[in-house]
Amino acid sequence: MQVAPMKIASLVLATSNKGKLRDFRLLLEGSGVGVELPEDYGVSLDVEETGSTFIENALIKARAFAAALPDRAVLADDSGLVVDALGGEPGVRSARYAGEPCDDHANNLKVLERMNGVSDRRAAFVVVLALVLPDGSETVVEGRCEGTIAYEERGANGFGYDAIFFREDLGCTFGEASPAEKNARSHRAAAVRELLARLRD
Repeated sequence: MQVAPMKIASLVLATSNKGKLRDFRLLLEGSGVGVELPEDYGVSLDVEETGSTFIENALIKARAFAAALPDRAVLADDSGLVVDALGGEPGVRSARYAGEPCDDHANNLKVLERMNGVSDRRAAFVVVLALVLPDGSETVVEGRCEGTIAYEERGANGFGYDAIFFREDLGCTFGEASPAEKNARSHRAAAVRELLARLRD
């Protein structure tokens, strides 16, 4: 369902991930839309992501936080790394690929181990954004960023799988790129551009 035209001054990002918060604030800079966290309103939810797709999980999170914050516009994302040679893994299991608790370094090492000796290193970051407004209307957009899997972790910038995601046009991983370089190309950047276009329409 498309959102009705309206002015949105701020969004509540359905996450506690400070890396995502930083990315979204940078991506929405200059748009007139601020980004807040549920904890700013005293809300803390542990939403079980039971969906089998990024779309299902993004909507599950967005709807859960929207129910807890009925007067706020809520934005949720579900994202992950999709590796061709691994049949699309880690996919929706990206955050917990190496098991509980979530550990970026352990996840990266598991991907690198499974890719040992594999020549086809094509991969993509995929994100789905789900926006739920106080009137119950919903908008879903998707973003995708193509790259390859590096042979080792490189760089301490970013989060998640950034240190092993190599971009040919940058000549480095997202973990080595500056926030500006990453956000000009990232899956989230593509999705945010689409979302803002939908809202302006």
